[in-house]
Amino acid sequence: MFGGLIVFMLIGYPVAFSLAAVGLFFGFIGIELGYFQMSLLQALPDRVFGILSNDLLLAIPFFTFMGAILERCGLAEDLLEGMGQLFGPVRGGLAYSVIAVGAILGATTGTVAASVIAMGLISLPVMMRYGYNMRIATGVIAASGTIAQLIPPALVLIVLADQLGLSVGDLYAGAIGPSIVQVLLFALFIFLVSLFRPEYVPALPAAARTLRGWPLARKILWGVVPSLVLIFLVLGTILLGIATPTEGGAMGAVGALALAVAQRRLTRALLWQGMGSTMRITAMVIFILIGATVFGLVFRGMDGDLWVEHMLTSLPGGQMGFLLAVNLFIFVLAFFLDFFEIAFIVIPLLAPVAAKLGIDLVWFGVLIGANLQTSFMHPPFGFALFYLRGVAPKEVRSSDIYWGAVPWVVMQLILVAIIIFWPGLVTDFIPKSAPVEPTRIEIPADQPGDAAPDSAAEIERLLKQR
Repeated sequence: MFGGLIVFMLIGYPVAFSLAAVGLFFGFIGIELGYFQMSLLQALPDRVFGILSNDLLLAIPFFTFMGAILERCGLAEDLLEGMGQLFGPVRGGLAYSVIAVGAILGATTGTVAASVIAMGLISLPVMMRYGYNMRIATGVIAASGTIAQLIPPALVLIVLADQLGLSVGDLYAGAIGPSIVQVLLFALFIFLVSLFRPEYVPALPAAARTLRGWPLARKILWGVVPSLVLIFLVLGTILLGIATPTEGGAMGAVGALALAVAQRRLTRALLWQGMGSTMRITAMVIFILIGATVFGLVFRGMDGDLWVEHMLTSLPGGQMGFLLAVNLFIFVLAFFLDFFEIAFIVIPLLAPVAAKLGIDLVWFGVLIGANLQTSFMHPPFGFALFYLRGVAPKEVRSSDIYWGAVPWVVMQLILVAIIIFWPGLVTDFIPKSAPVEPTRIEIPADQPGDAAPDSAAEIERLLKQR
């Protein structure tokens, strides 16, 4: 089945339809050969309806719409100009400002495209003008945009939470530590370049630093304060338990519209473009998920999940052997598939094995999310590189973009290793709560004279007592 899927994709068919076609094709073969029961296909309508009625997946269009509006409302321009002026006197100052703005945009938009396109349009010409090494300039812009893949409210964390059956809030909390370490790793790399190759990352000349004092502070505040308010509306409410991810996404969408109004950039064209972009991405995600559920149903009906589980649990090295094999497998897959496809096809097969090996699934989800960052950075299908190529000036060679991405991919892999060997980086940020095991809930039999609970609220009260 996997071989057939690869053939379909190499031919050029869309992944969503390739998944469904391969699943049905091998399902009918299995029925003819007696390996698959026709009655199992009756579960498909329920599975499709379950996808379309999943409240958690509503967060995807909300966050996508928020990112599409923020991409065009001028927030990135204000942030980059202010941060560039602030860090300008320092060697590598423009690179530091790109990393900082990438983290802020990642925490507000949650989308890689918005971050890379905005920073590529604004920062890359400035870096070229003042003599930055081309590979350093393109690499830092592409890599800083991919921070949006890990820092909440990243779309990949929502998808992973759905596939792993976890709380999005727990995954968001667990991703905070790795996101901070990722930003520090990027900044450390620029610092080392400024020490050993200072000509690669020159400081801005005094003539280019036109903002000082209160005008500079006001510029920075105008970009940062709205971002912090928006981050609290989205992440703060989710992490504090005030809102669900879907509600947080809705508030973020409204906040993005309010910010566009404040910037005097909310137009009919902007709104139409944002809605069109949201519709396309949401439809793509849903169709991939429907195709994946067809593929997954047949794969499980053929006992493929048991085969994968037996293969992975039999690896030498126990948990560590499993983690190394899985991360290497996902890293290789990311050369050919994007994170949606990997999450929908592969993660449902890996989650039961991880649970059986005693691995914390929240930690496992954040680890996979960190690994999936690389899918945007390495050839041939690194979307961050495509986005940057699309907005970069003509004199920027594609080879510089690709070679410039290499050290940043290495740093992303270093982050994966750090998470494996330092689990507390994830688990220490997750709110601690007393787990309740359904198998240990006991409801005593009614005693004579007791009234039977006649409402859902009464049943819930008895469960909490026990």
